[in-house]
Amino acid sequence: MTQTTAESPISKQRAQLKVRTLRTDRWWLVPALTFAGLMSFLIYGFWAIFDKSYFAEPYIAPFSSPCLATSCPEGARFLGLAPFGDWYGLPPGLLILGLPGGFRLTCYYYRKSYYRSFWLSPPACAVSEPHKKYSGETRLPLIIQNVHRYFFYLAVVIGAILAYDAILAFRDEHGNWGHVGLGTIILLANAILIFCYTLGCHSCRHITAGRLNHFSRHPIRYKAWTFVSKLNARHQQFAWASMYSVMIADLYVRLVAKGVINFPFA
Repeated sequence: MTQTTAESPISKQRAQLKVRTLRTDRWWLVPALTFAGLMSFLIYGFWAIFDKSYFAEPYIAPFSSPCLATSCPEGARFLGLAPFGDWYGLPPGLLILGLPGGFRLTCYYYRKSYYRSFWLSPPACAVSEPHKKYSGETRLPLIIQNVHRYFFYLAVVIGAILAYDAILAFRDEHGNWGHVGLGTIILLANAILIFCYTLGCHSCRHITAGRLNHFSRHPIRYKAWTFVSKLNARHQQFAWASMYSVMIADLYVRLVAKGVINFPFA
């Protein structure tokens, strides 16, 4: 004789929770701080784009470098070039900010940050989101995130230009080498952090040796992959550090250009 048991209909359904989350910790703190941090960067960047005090020889503000418009001061022009016109009076920063901006916007870490802090998708683990549908990054507009690997190449160029600006900061206003001011140190530190963030990118790790099946056959690429992997492990930290370092460096140069900072060794 076989015994049958009635299966509860509830077991065939997912748990229906009437609350947003069962978490009792301050889960909202991280997305709130992330929102505030990213908003501060966006607000400052919008102001810096239209601010015209971006050059105080030998320093040039990172948000306006490379300066390629004819409206750029002669000493601020990258390699002495000015291939672009005045663009109807628009600031020179608009010519190039889309390159590093696009790289950060499509960055894997920044996606996680603004998906959670701006779109609440989801705001934290084990917390429900307000959106009823989710298509991931398979449809417009989020499918555009796949261009991140191409922005990486452009970001490397921008990083090299910022490093070049930091080297030029070792000259004084007369072009003589040997000058070391506070601005020199700030621009140099910013260039280093920018490279650490850029080279720690997941795309860089994949390009370096991500598709190799035998590391032993490619020892140089393996060493490069190992180095990039160490940066990649701290990609989040470098993302925030480089974001604020470029803001600090940019603001410092603008304050020097405005005459707000004029102490010796500036």
